[in-house]
Amino acid sequence: MSVTRLTRIGPEEGEGFEHEWVGGPVRCHMLSDVGKKRPHNEDSCMMSVPKYTSQVRPEPLLFAVADGMGGASAGERASRIALETLVDELAPNAGEAVPDALRAAIQRANRRVFEESASNAQYEGMGTTMSVVALCGDCAYVGQVGDSRAYLARPGSGLRQLTDDHSVVAEQVRKGLLTEEEARTHSLKNLITRAIGIKEQVEIDLFAVRVKRGDTLLICSDGLSNMVGDTEIARVLGLRNLQGAARRLVGRALDEGGLDNITAVLVRIIHTPPRAIIQEGAQQVTVPSGGLKGLFGVLLRR
Repeated sequence: MSVTRLTRIGPEEGEGFEHEWVGGPVRCHMLSDVGKKRPHNEDSCMMSVPKYTSQVRPEPLLFAVADGMGGASAGERASRIALETLVDELAPNAGEAVPDALRAAIQRANRRVFEESASNAQYEGMGTTMSVVALCGDCAYVGQVGDSRAYLARPGSGLRQLTDDHSVVAEQVRKGLLTEEEARTHSLKNLITRAIGIKEQVEIDLFAVRVKRGDTLLICSDGLSNMVGDTEIARVLGLRNLQGAARRLVGRALDEGGLDNITAVLVRIIHTPPRAIIQEGAQQVTVPSGGLKGLFGVLLRR
């Protein structure tokens, strides 16, 4: 039986996009800005949620960001195709095997972008990053390709980056060849090693993390994470007003130069979600419940 869903993908046309939704245990606020240097917005963001809840087969709440590349309208088209395909493929097939369905949907999105690029000279070479969260009860599954990011902020525990950047510089940081500070200003910081649509198949990272009331998930393009440091992100995500937090984060990126398109999807757990079993197929990430570390503003990183 198909499930009717409410889906919003933006920006549709123009430079900016903003949308808020509240339902079940979560509040979501999406915001995208063209920035100060780019002629148009190649980022896309998405939320897709079931219109009616089911106790028999709970459907996942989907939230994602894609950062397109390719110039002219190609990057914009790549990011939108990827998110549209993600919804079309994942929503009816999530069932009880969410990690498997999420991986298959991202792979199908990759194939769609690749085929469009190969068949249309106007879009040759286009691609996109993708960071997606599928929220099922108190379990968030995170799919990752590229250097957009997903974070979790928990009161008393600080900020944790849930994803690994697929970039030349990030890999050097993980190997101990560069420091985080050196990476932020490196000339190759935007050179990514994985993207949706560049090859027929793409390697996908999958993570799983338990969420609880008070947590805030942030999915963002590198136009935000390259401009705003973790300390500031953690502070802003602690604000009570979610719309205000989204606007503050994007505003800070603009204040720092707005060198790229800036997109943020904030998802806050406002009620205790139902308990769910963490399914196999994703690397589990643990986040402390809180305590003294949070009082001193410790930032937790992978």
